[in-house]
Amino acid sequence: MLNESRIAAAIDDAVLWRHHLHERPELLYEVEETAAFVAERLRSFGCDTVETEIGRTGVVATIRGRRGTSERRIALRADMDALPIKEETGLPYASQRPGAMHACGHDGHTAMLLGAARTLAETRDFDGTVILVFQPAEEGGAGARAMIEDGLVTRFRPDAFYGLHNIPGIALGTFAVRPGPIMAATDEFRVAITGRGGHAAIPHRTADPILAGAALVQGLQQIVSRNTDPLASLVVSVTQFHAGFAHNVIPDDAIVSGTVRSLSDETRTAAEARIRAIAAGIALAHDCALEVEYQRNYPVTVNDPTAATFCGDIAAGLVGEEAIDRAVDPLMGGEDFSYMLEQRPGAFAFIGNGPSANLHHALYDFDDRAIPYGIAYWVALTEKALSPA
Repeated sequence: MLNESRIAAAIDDAVLWRHHLHERPELLYEVEETAAFVAERLRSFGCDTVETEIGRTGVVATIRGRRGTSERRIALRADMDALPIKEETGLPYASQRPGAMHACGHDGHTAMLLGAARTLAETRDFDGTVILVFQPAEEGGAGARAMIEDGLVTRFRPDAFYGLHNIPGIALGTFAVRPGPIMAATDEFRVAITGRGGHAAIPHRTADPILAGAALVQGLQQIVSRNTDPLASLVVSVTQFHAGFAHNVIPDDAIVSGTVRSLSDETRTAAEARIRAIAAGIALAHDCALEVEYQRNYPVTVNDPTAATFCGDIAAGLVGEEAIDRAVDPLMGGEDFSYMLEQRPGAFAFIGNGPSANLHHALYDFDDRAIPYGIAYWVALTEKALSPA
């Protein structure tokens, strides 16, 4: 069960670090102040190396164990960026920057990994090297990919990647993980519809882009219900429909856009193909031109089965098997840790945040009581993964 004695010195400081970061949220790659704060702490802990500006504003530190000469290397990742949301919590440490807040708990993720870094730098009770990755721009900026392109894998040579994210609705003191897909690929589509406008009282002389758009919205909903295996996971959501400017004018143009979420490359590819085919059919039926733009964003986050079992075992050693969900349902949200898992095996796990507001909500707050569990998880994972042969 969880023993806080080894990490006690780091817990109170980690809470203070979390509150400091919560007051000063920064967006995407513009996390210079956060990165400087993280780098300063890592240097004060005595990490062997601390490098900044990896992937523009990422920070990477290494700590070498004292239990042997192994060349094994594992990477632990925390994200640092906030969201463009106006905070409404009223907390004493609420955001001091209008229009920005830590509404996804990245302040907590960063504080937990800093707490683990402090403990690991003090004890060094492992054989090998732990790589501490503090990443910018998870919230839509693909900061993980930027760090990889800037040499995260080639320069630091991790054998495996591990990530951890808080989840509201999962009880404090519990963890969840699963083998295989755990978070979805996140794609976007935009369909530009060009018709022929005219007077609303003379519709037969027009090619109505609004009518074509309405047909498109209906057609896209059939991708999940009629073109996808019922046992596969797919979301196709139309989230925007822009057209028209007056009550008595049929416009020339309309825009329909939305998102696609999937848990396999096969389903992802099939969804894109159906969107294009449906748009082509509607163009012909409605005498309009439909141009599809399809953007692939974060890939599916896929846990290595062995690594997922390992992470579940680590968590069970801290809180007991009854507090672990080893087959948690995948989330259809996206996560750019997926890019790291494309490079090396590893696993992404969830830590409970209790009955808080939802992620990305103006009333959300990371629960400080989760911090001891996160620190202990990272320390135990490192010492087990890099235990002496």
